[in-house]
Amino acid sequence: MGIRIVQLGSPRVAGEGLRIGTVRRPPRGVPKAEFGSRDYYDVWLPNLSPSAELVAEAKAAVSAADWQKFERKFRSEMNDGEASKVLDLLAALSQSSDFSVGCYCEDENRCHRKILRQLLGERGALIK
Repeated sequence: MGIRIVQLGSPRVAGEGLRIGTVRRPPRGVPKAEFGSRDYYDVWLPNLSPSAELVAEAKAAVSAADWQKFERKFRSEMNDGEASKVLDLLAALSQSSDFSVGCYCEDENRCHRKILRQLLGERGALIK
C-alpha cells in the first residue's frame, strides 16, 4: 500500500495503481482519451497544484531564497480549505490503496510534488 510520487509522462512501475495528475493544465497536444495510456495521469486533480500566480513565481525563481518563498506560499495554499481536506483523504487512502501523484517537472527538488510529498508525510501517508 502507499503513494508513489512520480513525474507525469514517465513509464509506470508495477503496482503503481491509479495515477493522479496534480497539475494546473493537461498535457499539451495529447488527446484527453490518451492521458492514461501515455502515462500522464488517469485522474486530474488540479486543486493540488499551485495557483496560476504561484506557478509563475516558481518558474521565475532563480535563487534558493526565491524557491523557499514559493514553498512557503504553496504550503499555505495547501494547508487551507479544500486542498487540506484532499491531502487528508489521500493520506488516509494510502493506508489501504496503491496510487501515485505527480507533476511534469523533471527535477522534483524544484517542483511542487516535493512539497506534496512532505505534506502527505506530515499527515501520516505511507509513501513509497
